[in-house]
Amino acid sequence: MRIAIAGGHGQIARLLGQRLSGEGHDVVGLIRTPEQADDLRAAGMEPAVISLEDASVDDVAEVINGCDAVVFAAGGGPESGRARKWSVDLMGAVLLADAAEQAGVRRYVMVSSISSDAPENVDAGVFQVYLYAKGGADADLRTRDLDWTIVRPGMLTDDAPTGQVTINPDQQRQPITRGDVAHTLAQVLTSGHAIRETFVVVNGTTPVDEAVASL
Repeated sequence: MRIAIAGGHGQIARLLGQRLSGEGHDVVGLIRTPEQADDLRAAGMEPAVISLEDASVDDVAEVINGCDAVVFAAGGGPESGRARKWSVDLMGAVLLADAAEQAGVRRYVMVSSISSDAPENVDAGVFQVYLYAKGGADADLRTRDLDWTIVRPGMLTDDAPTGQVTINPDQQRQPITRGDVAHTLAQVLTSGHAIRETFVVVNGTTPVDEAVASL
């Protein structure tokens, strides 16, 4: 497969790119600055410099043309303000979906967030704006005639990956390693499972491939 990852310099994106390229897939990472390119190459990814805040649908469609799937793993970042939550986490995801439709890329995997379906339950502030943006991006994607999957990881950690997860746990605010999120995304992309599914994933007791196959 040829897979494009928006937000290619993020930690999960690079772990995903490294895993996919190690499995023999071609991976393109969309990044904002040329200075990030060497980090992507080190992860086995092909860098493509393009800003989702400034590019047109045509621009993005040209970059992802010929891909079998796209992954939205971009974000304004923890230090960004309210405006970038809307311009990246919401509008960037919408732009990628528009470009995927234009380029004929049917598979779209969204890296979302727990609580994005109920941001009103979170104290007001920038994080609440982030959740409204993520929820809006998820809602937009569900209206599309695409083979979409929305993955909502639990509380992210940098611990060593376990290879075991629980999908749709009773308590969502549980941890999951970034490596296990990347593993789950890779399995979703390559297995053909979980199309038109939205799910929360945390660390658990089920091997990733079995958990994804259950969807």
